[in-house]
Amino acid sequence: MEKPKIHPYIPILIGVISISLSAIFVKLAEADAGVIAFYRMLFSILIMSPLFFYKFKGEIKILTKRDWIFSSIAGIFLAFHFILWFESLNYTSVASSTVLVTLQPLFAFIGTYLFFKEKLSLKTIVSGIIAISGSVLISWGDFRVSGNALYGDMLALIACGLITGYLLFGQDVRKRISLITYTMVVYSISTICLFFYVLIKGESFGPYPSMTWVWFLLLAIIPNLLGHTLFNWAVKWVSTNVISVAVLFEPIGAAILAYFIFLEDLMTTQIVGGLIVIAGIILFVLDIKILKKFFKKSA
Repeated sequence: MEKPKIHPYIPILIGVISISLSAIFVKLAEADAGVIAFYRMLFSILIMSPLFFYKFKGEIKILTKRDWIFSSIAGIFLAFHFILWFESLNYTSVASSTVLVTLQPLFAFIGTYLFFKEKLSLKTIVSGIIAISGSVLISWGDFRVSGNALYGDMLALIACGLITGYLLFGQDVRKRISLITYTMVVYSISTICLFFYVLIKGESFGPYPSMTWVWFLLLAIIPNLLGHTLFNWAVKWVSTNVISVAVLFEPIGAAILAYFIFLEDLMTTQIVGGLIVIAGIILFVLDIKILKKFFKKSA
C-alpha cells in the first residue's frame, strides 16, 4: 500500500473539529431529525457530483459484489446513525448526546478484533478506558435515570454503535477504491435510505425558514465533507480504532459551543472530563518507545 502524502492524524484532527459543529447546526435547524439528515446527505452528494462525474465515475465498474454489499450496509448504518443521533438532541443535552455517540472505542475495539483480528495492546485498552472515563465524566451531572433524557441517551448510544459499524465496513472497502468513489456511493445510498424514511414517516421536505436551509448546507459542507470524508480518507491507512478514539474530542468542542450558543451550563465535571479525554488520546497516539526515550533524556 502506498504511503499517504500527509500524516493521517492531521486530516483526523481537522475532521474532529468539523464534526464538533454538527450537534450545534442540528439544534439550530427547525426540522425533524430525518429531514435534517436527508438534506445533509443530499447537499453533500450534490456538491461532490461534479468532481465525481468528471474524474471518478469510471471507477464504479471495478466495484465487486462484496464492495456493493459492504457500501450499502455502511450507507444504511450512516443514515440511521444520523436519524437516531439528531432525534436524541431533542431529548437530552448536547453534552450528553455527543458524549454517548462518541463512545465508539467500546464498539470499535470489539469489532476490529472480531472482524479484522486486530490485536488489542495493553496501551490501546488502557488509553481507551481513560478516554471513555473522561467522556462519561464530561456529562456526569447531566445524565438522568428516567424520562425524556434517558430516552435521548439511549438513542445516542445506539447511534454510536451504528457509526462504528459504518466505519468498520468502510475500512474494508476503502482499501480497494478511491475516497471520492467510496464516499459518493455510500452517501448516495444513505440519501436514498433517508428519502424513503422521511416519506414513510410523513415528515415534510419543506418549506423551511431560510436559516434552516443554511444549517442544512453547513451540515453538508463542514461535518460531512470536511469531517466524515476526511475520516473515510484516513481509514485507508489507520485502524478504525484510531479514528474512534480521536472522535472523543468532539464532546469537548460541542459542550463549549453549546455553552455560548444555547447557554447550556459547562460544569466542573465536564472540564475535568475533557482533560482526561485528551490524556487518553495522547496516550493512544504517542509511541511508548518515544515516551521512554524522552523520560530517559529528562532524567
